Amino acid sequence: MTGGPEPLSAVARAAFERELADLRTERETVAVTLREGGGDQVGDRADQADELQRVTELQRLDARIAVIEGRLREGAVAGPPSTDEVGVGSSVTVRFADATETTVQIGEVAEVLDATMVTVDSPLGRALLGHRAGDTVTYDTPEGPTTAVVLSLGDAS
Repeated sequence: MTGGPEPLSAVARAAFERELADLRTERETVAVTLREGGGDQVGDRADQADELQRVTELQRLDARIAVIEGRLREGAVAGPPSTDEVGVGSSVTVRFADATETTVQIGEVAEVLDATMVTVDSPLGRALLGHRAGDTVTYDTPEGPTTAVVLSLGDAS
């Protein structure tokens, strides 16, 4: 990623919004157990440990919610992906070492049923980031290092 606001594909935005809704529901559930169990009651060590665990879980949920909200804001202001250089949201046509060609989308979130999605933290995704049409990239596969040529790129939104 470039360090500046990164574009967010429609698929990634939808996945983040689903995760955010789930996290908010989970957070409310945990918060309710704290309110119900709180107060001036003095419990045994097990009760105190349980409450501490719920507080820790609430902090974890709050941190993840903040990250997702920030990424959604960033994606909203980033504009469309560059068509000059591979980045998040790019649609990239590549030719692999075996001469097959395919178009993949560079995203942050893998969709189980989307065989064209390549995440930025996958070997191919990392290799493609920052490259331009005509560049050859090298990346690792289970069979060993291989190459791919960037044929063209565009907006995957």
